[in-house]
Amino acid sequence: MHVAIAGNIGAGKTTLTKLLSKHFKWEAHYEDVVDNPYLDDFYTQMERWSFNLQIYFLNSRFRQVLQIRQSGKKIIQDRTIYEDAHIFAPNLHSMGLMTNRDFSNYTSLFELMESLVQAPDLLIYLRSSIPNLVNQIHKRGREYENSISIDYLSRLNERYEAWIQNYDKGKLLIVDVDHLNFVDSPEDLGSVINRIDAELHGLF
Repeated sequence: MHVAIAGNIGAGKTTLTKLLSKHFKWEAHYEDVVDNPYLDDFYTQMERWSFNLQIYFLNSRFRQVLQIRQSGKKIIQDRTIYEDAHIFAPNLHSMGLMTNRDFSNYTSLFELMESLVQAPDLLIYLRSSIPNLVNQIHKRGREYENSISIDYLSRLNERYEAWIQNYDKGKLLIVDVDHLNFVDSPEDLGSVINRIDAELHGLF
């Protein structure tokens, strides 16, 4: 079984992945941020490194999805292959930070990869307002994220909402995280867990 968590930068994907992994005894697969050789360069010079970064993520996530299906285990994944292709790459392209040639090349590669992988059995989308995202990003203090602008986050949020409205690849659970605190409130975490149980097992 494959459950994936989607959401904007700072929405709480990694935190919820850890908590759900522990509760359900699912194996957690995280986004490759620590070993990503392009992230620092990208945030310093987006136009130069956008294509390289997106190809790195695409490659990393494609391998991850293949491994998830081949393993036969119950796995929860922090961020999906779809977010790169439907949110991050098109956003960079529309902002003039990825050339038409690179974007076309990227899209062609994604479409090939998508034809070879299965969608998650359940997609959990963490919906968040911009103030909440900004607050969470500041709180975790990753240096390379200091240069992220509110305009950039807003553009991503708009794309997330448009993508989720048309998502039809499998079961979808939308969690509004503005008024939830998974970490400090057992009740909040419990309510999310109950909703996931209902989606996966049809319990009402």
